[in-house]
Amino acid sequence: MQRAGKGRTPRRPKKPSNIEKDPVGVYCRIRPLGGEDEECCVEMISSSTIQLHAPDGLKANRNGEYKETQYCFKKVFGIKTTQIELFEDVAKTLIEDLIHCKNGLLFTYGVTGSGKTYTMTGSPGEGGLLPRSLDMLFNSIGPFQAKRFVFKPDEKNGIEVQNQLDALLERQKRDSQQSVPKTPSSRQRVDPEFADMINPDQACKFEGVDEDCCYSVFVSYIEIYNNYIYDLLEDAPFDPIRPKPPQSKILREDQNHNMYVAGCTEVEVKSTEEAFDVFWKGQKKRRIANTELNRESSRSHSVFTVKLAQAPLDADGDHILQDKSQVNVSQLCLVDLAGSERTNRTRAEGSRLREAGNINQSLMTLRTCMEVLRENQMCGTNRMVPYRDSKVTHLFKNYFDGEGKVRMVVCVNPKAEDYEETLLVMRFAEMTQEVEVARPVDRPICGLTPGRRQRNQAFKDELSRRLEERGGPVNGDPVQLNQLIESLPPLPPCELSDPSDDQTLPRLMEVLERRYRIRQKMTEQFNQTANNMKFALQQFESQFSSKENVLHDQRSKLGEKDKVIANQRTEIERLEKKSKTLEYKIDILQKTTEMYEQDKRSLQQELESREQRLQKELAERRRMEQRMQGVVTDTKLKWERECERRVNAKQLELQNKLWVKDEKLKQLKAIVTENGGASGGPAEPPRKPERPSRERDRNVAQKRSASPTPLSTVPPVHPMHRRSHSAGGEKWVDHKPASNLDLDTVMQPIIPNAIKVSTPNEKALSKCHRYVLRHQELASDGEIETKLIKGNVFKTRGGGQAVEFTDIETLKQEDPTAPSRKRRSGSGEGPAQTDDIENRPPVANISSSHGYQKRRRP
Repeated sequence: MQRAGKGRTPRRPKKPSNIEKDPVGVYCRIRPLGGEDEECCVEMISSSTIQLHAPDGLKANRNGEYKETQYCFKKVFGIKTTQIELFEDVAKTLIEDLIHCKNGLLFTYGVTGSGKTYTMTGSPGEGGLLPRSLDMLFNSIGPFQAKRFVFKPDEKNGIEVQNQLDALLERQKRDSQQSVPKTPSSRQRVDPEFADMINPDQACKFEGVDEDCCYSVFVSYIEIYNNYIYDLLEDAPFDPIRPKPPQSKILREDQNHNMYVAGCTEVEVKSTEEAFDVFWKGQKKRRIANTELNRESSRSHSVFTVKLAQAPLDADGDHILQDKSQVNVSQLCLVDLAGSERTNRTRAEGSRLREAGNINQSLMTLRTCMEVLRENQMCGTNRMVPYRDSKVTHLFKNYFDGEGKVRMVVCVNPKAEDYEETLLVMRFAEMTQEVEVARPVDRPICGLTPGRRQRNQAFKDELSRRLEERGGPVNGDPVQLNQLIESLPPLPPCELSDPSDDQTLPRLMEVLERRYRIRQKMTEQFNQTANNMKFALQQFESQFSSKENVLHDQRSKLGEKDKVIANQRTEIERLEKKSKTLEYKIDILQKTTEMYEQDKRSLQQELESREQRLQKELAERRRMEQRMQGVVTDTKLKWERECERRVNAKQLELQNKLWVKDEKLKQLKAIVTENGGASGGPAEPPRKPERPSRERDRNVAQKRSASPTPLSTVPPVHPMHRRSHSAGGEKWVDHKPASNLDLDTVMQPIIPNAIKVSTPNEKALSKCHRYVLRHQELASDGEIETKLIKGNVFKTRGGGQAVEFTDIETLKQEDPTAPSRKRRSGSGEGPAQTDDIENRPPVANISSSHGYQKRRRP
């Protein structure tokens, strides 16, 4: 025997939240009291509400702790409710859904002795939910059932369709094997206890059955005893010497994630009586025991499963489609749960105590699963539902996790002794009503034309009628032949006793002649009738040929229409393919357009960035050109000044040499004159030589030089510029940072009409047109030089102010006592250079940076 292992159901992906759900339908049925003197603790207030009040003894013991409580249900059935009323409200819709390929689960719940088995099974004359469900099912699908063995279980919770030949062989094999227990047949004698369970006047039938389908019903019956599953329909070989206990079954999951009992016997039944017989066969094997509270107490949970297989007929409406994918299987589980009980009341011992413990444990697991399901649905949590803790919950978890209708009938015993157990049952029922189950969806409808079975039957009836009208083929009826022979004249006696008898032969010849004439007449009539028949046949053939021609024309037209339809279908398919191709191309073009747009945006961004970089490079290039022009101008002025200085120095040197020569000549002249005076006259006192002035030297030099002097080629010295370009009439912003040092220099930038600020702001910039920044930095010789960085102020598009720098002036201070860092010229020219520096007029050193002039203090 295999032991059941506890485990947990693995997590599955969540289903989409848009699935419609319905709450579990919970009904309540109140059992009548056993005696009139018994105390009642349950009162029916309305058709949907009951009220529980504690018995008097319990109130006295608990000091009034228990109060009256009310519980609501979908519907409450009182003690006078009949079985047919209960069936119409609870189970009738489940049978209709079963025929419409929808699953259902119906189970009874309550304490022991509350009437669960009676509600499910019933009694003779008062059939319960199970027999009435079977009766309604077979009343609805009876004319449309398939032959036996056309549908066959595949032992994997599925149904296969067999062809007619295989089904015939299965039926012949079943009939030939007499020793093997056969499937119960409706021809056998039914158990008398179930013969009159349902009154024929109370029979129900569903009118919405699809007539173009074939149906077949399979039933199975199992019980869950001590958390083990046993097959109640299994035919185990009986060994009187060493009887073997029944083998338990295991649960498995099919390809659609539905749980089923592996190896369970499924019996195909064709009538209500046959299904009753199968049920009674399993009911005899169910474990029932006598306890203190119930004479026939169920010690196990029983599950009677009705599985309905249906498949559509073919296009001719004669045979079932041999396609497993077109087979729809739906099932209805009718469950009779064992009642919960307290061992102190039942006084159970031994095996009864173990059975009660397993029953209570399975029911407790059912309550736990319902509580977790309600919490997950109401609070949005994802707790694991412990289905595997019990075989009952593990078998029916498909109905709570999947789809289908779930109905529960709570049976209540109103006697006071069951108050506490009834209170727990009411709480569980109230909690179960808050659990929602996915609403079953309609199965896809077969694409064949409806009404196929009816048209096929009408065709068969018309064919048989026409055959009867024509009389059918004549195969020489002996009765008609005897009548024809008797209609001829009888032959006279033909015995010749005397050779001279001349009466017998003439008489015989006369009779034969008459017979011959009658035969000729009959032949003529026959020929005439044959001719008439031939004429009628010819007319019939002509009519038939005309009908055939018309039919041929109609068929040709129909063929043309079929061709047109086929062409149109081909055109539609071509257009659909073309549409799909165009949609695919449109998608590709859209994606390509998006890619091109992205590339366009990226290229535009790159173009803008490159334009910005180009503008920056052009601005930098313009600034570099201006700077180079300034450098060229400064260099040009520098070399012009240097050439002028060198020319002046050379001229001064030549003048000095000329002056020296003149002095020597004068001295020589004086000596000569003195010598001549000594010889001829008084000598003049010598004159002190005078150094010629520069103007005289220049004039002498100009007089001496026949060609134009280099001074004429040297450009004149530029006139002195203003000390600052900032001295104009425009309004300036004079930015002098607080970190600048005050230099005690004579030359200071003075800017009239200037707004002096230490930090520039938009208010000051908006009032001025020019901007100057006083920047101090350390020069290469260790002195501090001041740079005046100037610019124009203009408005931006955003409404702000911006500055464009245009000029830089440099103010530098030098120490004359500091040794010069420039390289001196040769020692021979030292005195000449000193004299030149001392005698020449002072010239301001002017330099320029970035194309603008700068002043330097001498």
